[in-house]
Amino acid sequence: MSADFKSPEDCASMSEVREGVDATDRQIVELLDRRFGYMRAAARIKPTREAVRDEDRKANVIDAAVKDAGARGLPADVVADIWERLVEGSIAYEFEIWDRIRK
Repeated sequence: MSADFKSPEDCASMSEVREGVDATDRQIVELLDRRFGYMRAAARIKPTREAVRDEDRKANVIDAAVKDAGARGLPADVVADIWERLVEGSIAYEFEIWDRIRK
């Protein structure tokens, strides 16, 4: 893990846990920034507005996250809920960008 915070297994106090959670949250936001960058790229590349929503792709993305969560011993139902929201939010964002760049 990073020198800025301890691994969960090495935490001995709630202060250390909170430092790790806060650092992890910052990393998650950084990854979301990258993910939404890909949504901007998709909006730029997709030739039609109808191409923005792809239900098969959505299902595959959520299924992959749930399988990965299960393999890691994480609560698959929670991950499914998070990814449903993430993917729907990404689609909404991509629609917004698609419309904006084609005005």
